[in-house]
Amino acid sequence: MELQEASEKFIQSWAQLGTNWGINKTMAQIHALLLISKSSMSTEEMMEKLQISRGNTNMNVRALIDWGLVYREHKLGERMEFFRAEKDISKVARCIARERRKREIEPVISLMAELSNAKLGSSDDAKEFTKVSKDIHEFSNTIDGFLDKFSRSDENWFYALMLKLMK
Repeated sequence: MELQEASEKFIQSWAQLGTNWGINKTMAQIHALLLISKSSMSTEEMMEKLQISRGNTNMNVRALIDWGLVYREHKLGERMEFFRAEKDISKVARCIARERRKREIEPVISLMAELSNAKLGSSDDAKEFTKVSKDIHEFSNTIDGFLDKFSRSDENWFYALMLKLMK
């Protein structure tokens, strides 16, 4: 496999993985392209490489910056902006965990907290509903705590935890 083919395969595979994190395919493709690029890239370079529009490129680059996965760079003597990806994969994982926590776990916790205040009565169905929603709330809080620690951690904390879990 040549570099060009391997790069294209990586970009397409990363795009598919990105949809699992809750980001769109184009956003993941841009992230993958910047991850494997030796130097920062301009919007025009990304547009040409991925065959996407300027609006699509700009919108997704801004989202990647918001996630903390991409940084804006200015080059001396250049009027246009350049972008580079965070290359530290442990930082990338923490950024993704932080965003997924915000988008997926926090809304569940909020919903379960709201439901815990509901006046459901004392029927068997109400008791079952209360039990299940309490279990979901506790589980969500556990996951939230883990993701919070992970997203604020340094690399050594995560590796120590993984080694402990493997034993």
